[in-house]
Amino acid sequence: MRNRLLSSLFFVLLSIVFSPVSGQNKLIEITNANGKAELPFELVNNFIVVDITLNGFLPLKFIFDTGAENTILTRSTFNGFVDIDYSRKIKLFGSDLKNDITAYIARRVNIDIGDNLKIAQQTMLVLEQDYFHFENYTGVDIDGILGADILRRFVVYINFKRSIITFQDPSRFKKPRSSYIKANVEFHRYKPYLYLSSEISTNNDYELKLLMDTGASLAILLYTFGDSLFQLPEHLIRSNLGFGLGGSIEGYIGRLRRLSIANQHLENIVTNFQDVPFNEFQDSIFLNDRNGIVGNVVLSRFNLIIDYINETLYLQARKQFNRKFKFDRSGINLVALGTNHNKFIVLEVIKGSPADLAGIQKGDEIRSINGVSTFFKSLESLIRAFQKKEGKKMRILIKRNEERIYFEFILKDLI
Repeated sequence: MRNRLLSSLFFVLLSIVFSPVSGQNKLIEITNANGKAELPFELVNNFIVVDITLNGFLPLKFIFDTGAENTILTRSTFNGFVDIDYSRKIKLFGSDLKNDITAYIARRVNIDIGDNLKIAQQTMLVLEQDYFHFENYTGVDIDGILGADILRRFVVYINFKRSIITFQDPSRFKKPRSSYIKANVEFHRYKPYLYLSSEISTNNDYELKLLMDTGASLAILLYTFGDSLFQLPEHLIRSNLGFGLGGSIEGYIGRLRRLSIANQHLENIVTNFQDVPFNEFQDSIFLNDRNGIVGNVVLSRFNLIIDYINETLYLQARKQFNRKFKFDRSGINLVALGTNHNKFIVLEVIKGSPADLAGIQKGDEIRSINGVSTFFKSLESLIRAFQKKEGKKMRILIKRNEERIYFEFILKDLI
């Protein structure tokens, strides 16, 4: 299993696009005297998960998402807790930009973000039904998305080392110290796009425009259909890159030879290559002529300062920022089901992988790994188990229908 498992969600999660909601009241209060409000976060399977409170009493978990334009309540369970205008129906595009999703406008929502940031009378979107079932792909309950309609009002610091997001009053912002590098960035509809130089394969240099998407659990996603200059890496595996409203998103997974960001160079980055074409309208309106997405597997190697007001981005490389990019060595893609998200079902097996050759099938339930029950395991811990060094023997207990079967295979590099 690999990070693809987690990023299977991001395509749905943070490629949601639509026209901005107008008429929002900007009633904001930072209760700290220094004009800053801190919000702890948890990095769950490379998603930034934060705690917020709606209308003073409803605690929820949202994904912090620089790639989404609007804040969205995604779980229909909580529709009764906000004032929804059912006469205002909005169509959103799904992950493949072909299938649409129905949402409604909720007005006068009060949001507490951490202990010191209060936003009153916020307008947000509420999905008609729970289309996504995020918990299946993250292993934790997720109730919504915190998007750019809120983030754009602040200077936002993301400290991955401390797992803290800081919202600062823009009028009190001072340029950061010299350890931060000013990035080559463009903002469009309040979303940041990074311009990065890369070497996709040997002697194939390319300037990339990538959406900086903290709602994406992957490293890099590139659209291969956008430019004939793209020469794909030699070693690729064909796979589903993710799962959205339109079904599976097809493409390849390989490694980008080199990527330069904030005067730092990363090598052999695990990269998704999506090969389903969009039409010209979708490219110009929704994709903003971008080549793809840069997600948290890369972004978490830096501390970030996003100055939305002045449309500026600063990055500070963390220690060991250039550590190797890990990838699954089993060929198994899982989802987490059950009340406690600890029932792990095989969603896909990559053809020719160790798991495939051993006989593991789609729909199998993993009950133990190397003699340790998965009952108390998390989805993230299983991902890490299948990313261990090449040559490690894995003994897997599978439940298939009512039968229990043991399989053995050896982990090996797939890309």
